Amino acid sequence: MLRLPFRSHLLRTCHYSSYVSKMRYLMRLKEDDEACQKALQSGTILLYHKLAPLLRRTEMGTYELPVLQVLDVSEILNKLGKDKQLLNNSVLTGCSDSHVAQFSLDVGSLEQAALEELCVGVFMDLRKAFFLLKNSDVSLVTRGQALLRWHQNHRYCSATGQLTERNQAGSQRVCNSSGITYYPQMAPVVIVLVSDGKRCLLARQSSFPQGMYSALAGFCDMGETVQETLQREVAEEVGLELESVRYSGSQHWPLPQSSLMIGCHGLVRPGSTQINLSGSELEHARWFTLQEIQEALQRKRPSRNSKGGPSAFWVPPSYAIANQLIQEWASQQLPL
Repeated sequence: MLRLPFRSHLLRTCHYSSYVSKMRYLMRLKEDDEACQKALQSGTILLYHKLAPLLRRTEMGTYELPVLQVLDVSEILNKLGKDKQLLNNSVLTGCSDSHVAQFSLDVGSLEQAALEELCVGVFMDLRKAFFLLKNSDVSLVTRGQALLRWHQNHRYCSATGQLTERNQAGSQRVCNSSGITYYPQMAPVVIVLVSDGKRCLLARQSSFPQGMYSALAGFCDMGETVQETLQREVAEEVGLELESVRYSGSQHWPLPQSSLMIGCHGLVRPGSTQINLSGSELEHARWFTLQEIQEALQRKRPSRNSKGGPSAFWVPPSYAIANQLIQEWASQQLPL
């Protein structure tokens, strides 16, 4: 009778130890330029062209991330007559369970068509890639793109105006003049699915794809708690007051800049459901029934009418935390 719990405990310990081992290895690569340079020589690389990731079409007609070996990328650079030193611009994004380091590299300075031919793939806008890749691949590609973007946008010291230098892993930049060390940052953003108990509220901005509605979202102001931001955003955007909020989960979101999305569910005060839009941020907002939500969740892609526009409203892709919040809300409305 005691063997099952004991064996389960051992399995959990082994899994935890493997995770700790990976994290310690990555920490060493971030702190030791020489060790990181050595890991790069036997690592794998995801390629980007002006921050658009390289995708490859499979025989099944789906898309995947082609994970290239460093030797593969070196050969491609050689065929294009480019210096292999470009590989040193790679940034460390993780490692496998067997401690094979994973890097991302932007080759936007090279000719796109020639690269796509040699790589047997296509560089695709990240927004489109969200709909084509499986969720685990989306997580990988967004992490690499976010770090590459940060380096492109933070080359100078904000105090001295001098060029900063990155370490080999790309985990920091240092201004040799001021001694300031800069680390990649994410802006905290709350995203909340508001409900009145029977319906949920979704809204859209004019910049959204046609027909798409999503949960309310907004940046945290300086000094605010998550709770305060949630209440303020809902009051500002739709004129409603939250009675209670419940945390659901979080997600890194790379667009337009890196954000940490903090996903929550919010319940409005009874009898307080009149939507009152303020400002120009939202184009439209309304309450949706469970049936409408279920139908939208079943659509893999937005359907089109005869004029090419969406024939029915649709929600963000499954990778987005907004979709997860909507899925959770829908499942909670169903009888046990």
